[in-house]
Amino acid sequence: MTAFSIDNQKNLMLFAGRSHPELAEQVAKELDVDITPQTAREFANGEIFVRFEESVRGSDAFVLQSFPAPLNQWLMEQLIMIDALKRGSAKRITAVLPFYPYARQDKKHRGREPISARLVADLLKTAGADRIISVDLHTDQIQGFFDGPVDHMHALVQLSDYIRTNYPSDNLAVVSPDAGRVKVAEKWSDALGGTPLAFIHKTRDPLVPNQVKSNRVVGDVEGRTCVLIDDMIDTGGTIAGAVKVLKEAGAGDVIIAATHGVLSDPAAERLANCGAREVVITNTLPISEDKKFPTLTVLSIAPLLARTIREVFENGSVTGLFNGNA
Repeated sequence: MTAFSIDNQKNLMLFAGRSHPELAEQVAKELDVDITPQTAREFANGEIFVRFEESVRGSDAFVLQSFPAPLNQWLMEQLIMIDALKRGSAKRITAVLPFYPYARQDKKHRGREPISARLVADLLKTAGADRIISVDLHTDQIQGFFDGPVDHMHALVQLSDYIRTNYPSDNLAVVSPDAGRVKVAEKWSDALGGTPLAFIHKTRDPLVPNQVKSNRVVGDVEGRTCVLIDDMIDTGGTIAGAVKVLKEAGAGDVIIAATHGVLSDPAAERLANCGAREVVITNTLPISEDKKFPTLTVLSIAPLLARTIREVFENGSVTGLFNGNA
């Protein structure tokens, strides 16, 4: 006999870090698989140890990890999990990052500054990741930082469907929090049936993080229900300031819609008291009880992640999830 053959079907395995177990369980349920059991613990000095309790040889491995605080701990845990899979002979490793860490540091503003978003991509590649899945990157250019396929998913469908279902579209206006997100606002406008657009002119001091001054509204918002969009809400200062400017310009209700609810203190207090009728986010990051407030609505991103994972596993079209417009 000069050759032999085997039934070499692909085997999807889902792995999850400890940062967001609720989302991991939702994704596993959507995929109708179990999360691969593992042992994960810290040594006394903080070193992380991970070992998978099943063979991963030849598997198509998807490693899900979100990045709430302490972000650096969860990033290191995902890198270690990827390394363990590489050394366990997984056939392909896909890092699933619903929220991409360090995404705001995607370029140099001044000399002697890092481009940390690129560093994260390099770390993932060095650890052994073959592919990345992420949701609403801070800027599209981050896709080019990784030497391999990047599936950049968008929460626009989930968020816009919620807005369209719960608010009449005849008096809506889509508002970008700054000039840099006008193209995203245009996609929102299309999704909501061609609603008018506006944006807020703002200034930012590059020397002071998390502080932005909203100046004035460019566009007609008077009497309209404004959908104020952004990719993430951290301390809430930018969005709260934008709501104030919109109200001063004569806007009616303001609905805030964002993908990533970082919600660092004092975001919950600011958002609860900023005058917005509703704040709609997804669960790409865990939302603890102390971050919740009466006007907050959290949508699950798990169906989108699960469909993406399935398309990647089956060699299908990820772009097809967005009617070819991703």
